[in-house]
Amino acid sequence: MSRLPQFRFRHATPADIPALVELVTSAYRGESSRRGWTTEADLLDGQRVDPELLRQDLVRPRSLVLLAEGGDGLLACAHVAEEDGAGYFGMFAVRPDLQGGGLGKAVLAEAERIAAEDWGLPAMRMTVIDLREELIAYYQRRGYRRTGVHKPFPYGDERFGIPHRPDLRFEVLEKPLREVVA
Repeated sequence: MSRLPQFRFRHATPADIPALVELVTSAYRGESSRRGWTTEADLLDGQRVDPELLRQDLVRPRSLVLLAEGGDGLLACAHVAEEDGAGYFGMFAVRPDLQGGGLGKAVLAEAERIAAEDWGLPAMRMTVIDLREELIAYYQRRGYRRTGVHKPFPYGDERFGIPHRPDLRFEVLEKPLREVVA
């Protein structure tokens, strides 16, 4: 288990896109991802995040990419946005050698704070590949519940990866957000 490093939060800019692509890929795809527990290397190959879609996320209203930076540079990130009247949490990545040390919990908590306090949203949602039981259990320990709502995996669109299996789909997880009392 890693020790929580010193870090600060900031919002990404288009200049951060190459580093974001590198971080997210290292956390989910290829051999480097196997150093952490979030790997999808047995399920998918190819890219995990598309630079052009990421650029669009950075410029649309009520959408940001939260960065956790420390002395070693970019340590973690997450996309936070408003979608359908709720917060959306995605593109969550922690550098593989730092996973398990509390940094992910801190990023998730800050994303929830942004959605609840800054944007006044009642809930946070995310989509997770429903085969990822360990990852779903992580979110359940943080108050998310399985909704039973499934969305198809975008087979044939390599911007989201190259699947190794024909049964991938997403499940929507949701957590009610409480207002933060100052």
